[in-house]
Amino acid sequence: MGLFDGLRRVFASDDELTSADRHRLAEATGADAIADVRDRSVVTLRGTVEQLTVRPRRPQPWLEAQLSDGTGRVTLIWMGRHEIPGIEAGRELLVQGRVGVSDGVRRIHNPRYTLL
Repeated sequence: MGLFDGLRRVFASDDELTSADRHRLAEATGADAIADVRDRSVVTLRGTVEQLTVRPRRPQPWLEAQLSDGTGRVTLIWMGRHEIPGIEAGRELLVQGRVGVSDGVRRIHNPRYTLL
């Protein structure tokens, strides 16, 4: 680590440190970086759930989670669910699935997941 990197770390905000730490964790486990994933690619991601939303769709609701790994965000969507035990804001997840990009937003429908 050079002098500039050391100074940047000293003066970094808590959000910047958290993002950098998230990214290092994802890299260490061999997960793909969210910023690098492309449309229709099958990925393994590791990150933290930042937000949960239930979308009232007919005939069934959708549970949406924003997952961040420090490089970007992806929306995880579980169709027909309004909650999943263990998935909550602040929870670390390992997920696998196929990414779809629409209007610049990355989404994975019904991903496989592991609670960490």
